[in-house]
Amino acid sequence: MRQTHDVHSRSESIREGKVVTIIVKPIEDTTLGAVVTGVRLADIEAASWEKIYDAFLNFGVLIFPEQHLTEEEQNNFAKRFGETEQLSPLQKGPSVPISNKKPDGTLATPNDQGYKLLRGNEGWHTDSTYMPLASKAAMLSAIEVPDQGGETEFADMRAAWDELDPTTQEELEQLSAYHSLYYSQERAGFKHTTDNIYGLHDKGAPLRPVIKTHPETGRKSIYTGRHAYGIPGMSYEESRALLDKLMENACQAPRTYKHKWTPGDIVVWDNRCVMHRARPYDESLPRILRGARISGDPETELAETFEDQRAEAFLPSRSNLSSVQN
Repeated sequence: MRQTHDVHSRSESIREGKVVTIIVKPIEDTTLGAVVTGVRLADIEAASWEKIYDAFLNFGVLIFPEQHLTEEEQNNFAKRFGETEQLSPLQKGPSVPISNKKPDGTLATPNDQGYKLLRGNEGWHTDSTYMPLASKAAMLSAIEVPDQGGETEFADMRAAWDELDPTTQEELEQLSAYHSLYYSQERAGFKHTTDNIYGLHDKGAPLRPVIKTHPETGRKSIYTGRHAYGIPGMSYEESRALLDKLMENACQAPRTYKHKWTPGDIVVWDNRCVMHRARPYDESLPRILRGARISGDPETELAETFEDQRAEAFLPSRSNLSSVQN
């Protein structure tokens, strides 16, 4: 069902003697996403947080314009959603740069691993499905962005599930697929060695159901993306064809929304039912976002891992921390 601009909600709270009204406005002509205004994320009261979290579960993607959060403020906001992930051994807090600008101020080139990962993320995916513990949610804030391109696009996997006929739904609920960052990067044209940093690890490939039931809402959604491969009981070619077709059909209007970044924006999404991808841009220009990722609940997001032939070793683990971090 498409959302319309006529459906929106307001919530009022009192701050410093003034009535503060939070407005949650669904994005037009799509099945997911809402723009939230009337709130300052750096200073959220309990009533406002409850409203925001309800909207997060309902809409899957929330856009907060003109926030201009500091790193510390974004870290605090991320922690409200749960325990945050450490994506790098150099990471000091929940947030990390998602950027083509390197620490020395130069821009990433095709020989840089960071460049390869950024380009790979132009494929539809859900964060951390290639780790033992998949992600609950993620957020990005815009620091510096190009005028053209570089958007982030989102796809509603709940609505994609709803569109399937009952027979197909029943068939898909019997299937699982392995997930690997090595696999997805290889398909994107990039090969990586096992450095035991986040994603390019020796923990093996998690086996996850193709259809996921959301642990909080109970809604079902397609749970695959670019990292998924190798459905047990099918040949490699059969698995690849099925998964590709499933994603191609799922990520279509009105189930998608493309966000054009403006500095100060912060966007948060539910990785348990929403896929996303970066869009291309002029790589001679900086694109600087700040990201944070929230860990999933081990009760519902932890998966058994199996040997990944693309990795250089296999040391099964239930932890996302790499040997470099331990």
